[in-house]
Amino acid sequence: MNRRATVGIALFLPLLVVTGCGAPPVQGPTANAAAAPAAAPSSPAVSPQPAVTSPTAAEAQSFINGVEKDLRRLWVARDEASWVNQNFITDDTEALSAAGEEATAAYVGEAVHRAQRFEPIIAQLPGDLARKFLLLKLAQTIPAPKNADERAELAGIESWMTGAYGKGQFCPPPGSPLSARAKTKGGCLHIDELEEVLAKSRNYAELAEAWKAWHAVGAPLKDKFARYVELANKGAREIGFDDVGALWRGGYDMPPADFEADIERLWNDVKPLYEQLHCFVRGRLAAKYGKDKVQGHAPIPADLLGNLWAQEWNNILDVALPYRGEASPDVSRKLAEQYDAKKMVRLGERFFTSLGFDPLPKTFWERSLFTRPKDREVVCHASAWDVTWSDDLRIKMCVTPTEEDLITIHHELGHDFYFQRYTNLPVLFQQGANDGFHEGIGDTLALSVTPEYLKGLGLLDSVPSGDHGRINQQMKMALEKVAFLPFGLVIDKWRWDVFSGKTPKDQYNAAWWALRTKYQGIVPPVPRSEADFDPGAKFHVPASTPYIRYFLARIYQFQFHRALCDASGYKGPLDACSIYGNKAAGDKLRGMLSLGASKPWPDALDAIGAGRKADAGPLLEYFAPLKKWLEEQNKGQTCGW
Repeated sequence: MNRRATVGIALFLPLLVVTGCGAPPVQGPTANAAAAPAAAPSSPAVSPQPAVTSPTAAEAQSFINGVEKDLRRLWVARDEASWVNQNFITDDTEALSAAGEEATAAYVGEAVHRAQRFEPIIAQLPGDLARKFLLLKLAQTIPAPKNADERAELAGIESWMTGAYGKGQFCPPPGSPLSARAKTKGGCLHIDELEEVLAKSRNYAELAEAWKAWHAVGAPLKDKFARYVELANKGAREIGFDDVGALWRGGYDMPPADFEADIERLWNDVKPLYEQLHCFVRGRLAAKYGKDKVQGHAPIPADLLGNLWAQEWNNILDVALPYRGEASPDVSRKLAEQYDAKKMVRLGERFFTSLGFDPLPKTFWERSLFTRPKDREVVCHASAWDVTWSDDLRIKMCVTPTEEDLITIHHELGHDFYFQRYTNLPVLFQQGANDGFHEGIGDTLALSVTPEYLKGLGLLDSVPSGDHGRINQQMKMALEKVAFLPFGLVIDKWRWDVFSGKTPKDQYNAAWWALRTKYQGIVPPVPRSEADFDPGAKFHVPASTPYIRYFLARIYQFQFHRALCDASGYKGPLDACSIYGNKAAGDKLRGMLSLGASKPWPDALDAIGAGRKADAGPLLEYFAPLKKWLEEQNKGQTCGW
């Protein structure tokens, strides 16, 4: 996940709050009349006020220069405090975070309002300058209201929700299926320990208990979240958007309605592949747990898919592996034997440097968090940072020696190496071409972590060979990449409806599960009601992180992979390509990343050689052998739900 953090530090506020936006307030006729002294009755008529002049391009440039200078200072202060807050969760650090977020939101909101003065001339401005005005309007993920009390309230809610999530744990009562596990962990289980249950246990009662335990974290957030929606929507309307969802959909260089239509186009392209995967996995789970628990032509219970949120299914590879007589392509056992957390991160760095990227800075190894500390509460959800917006690269992650975490490391380092490439751009351009690009870079390189590459590291004894070996490897990849696709849609589809008012508070949970069943074909393993708030049990909801970026990243990464394999001179099947060590591919990748957000995303896509529109074709090409195999295996079954 890309996370520049979201909050800041109180010590900076006296300086930052009073800093201007780089241009004086708009002086209109009404304002001048109100400020002028009243004329005495015997005085002559007040002279007419001079006409308001249109702003100039030079004034627009001066305005943006001032905004960027102030934003850098604000965002650095905010991110320094957010780093501390997420690594030392206390009431005090939450308060500092909330104060910093409030200061940032106040400034950005004011700057957006002042920028409206230049709207009549934006179309005539140089392209780079006009783009900065657009990016300024989109700069605050959750825009704050003008009202100072409401702004403070919103910042406090955001910080509290993130902290409440990070402090979540389950202390099993006597008789719980998880009591014995909890005793070895001091009596309570944190999220990473509950994730391990979902990943490794095949005990039906344990799985249901762990799923229910973590989803209880969401319920206390519901009332706060509803108020957050009210306040955030007010802020969005004050800067010209219908609601927060419309603001989020406005960040893709196309009208929001066109963006929604494009997302549905992509989903319809990949849906047949997902349905075949779902059908096969459901059959294997029914064989494992019984047809009374996993029924045919029905949704799958969410706790059986190896992940707290059923977002990726790679942890049930042992259940879904097509040819069980073949060696498993999973490398977790050997990682645990040979690697600690920092060594795993070094392995990820080595992939990027093999392509010609600069090594991570010394401070990365000194300042990052790699393992869960024993003396304090932290947010263990993996994230990447450039805390000072100047190559101060870090990750925050409670690494365990598993293949899943090895892939996550590549993902997070993808953010850091993206930061590295655009760190010298103006601050408004220091972001991805769109947020899906940022999420897709590390995953693109992870597609090159092929069995041949892993064997070279000593993590596989042999490379799966023949048709059986290939299908096993493709299934392993599909359980992560393809299984995720509908989940990548659902979170923001749900939030868009909440922000728009289509889904009211008393239908939050029902609407959540209606979408998850419709798109994913899953159901909760235990009864749910509106007393629950299951969306709040997913980090990105309390953390205000838009999610459609992850769906896009699953599409883009295969486009990037196809383009980079072409640049490397590779001619074979796409699923066997690795660009490790190929400088020509690295040159193409660095060229795209160096653009940051300075150009519309179709230009960045074109720069890497991947066309000018999102295209599921490379993903479908990659998994074509598996899709054909699945269709054969599923003959005679009623697929769908």
